Amino acid sequence: MFFVYILYSEKLDKYYVGYSNNYLERIERHNRGGIKFTTAGQPWSFVYKEGFETKELAARREIEIKKWKSRKMIIKLIGTLE
Repeated sequence: MFFVYILYSEKLDKYYVGYSNNYLERIERHNRGGIKFTTAGQPWSFVYKEGFETKELAARREIEIKKWKSRKMIIKLIGTLE
């Protein structure tokens, strides 16, 4: 199982979208500074995930969300959890 996940940095007031087959370990790496792109935004809070059967489907969904380039759309997506 693969997951698309969204993290939020209060410090930067930004969202980060990624995918992984182990999203919990990946989030830990983001918060340990193990991923250069997200180091400045620590700590990152987990705000959303979607599960997929294959890596390809997860990667496709990650790209779809990133192509939105819209904070409003991400907030709307996250709001579907409530």
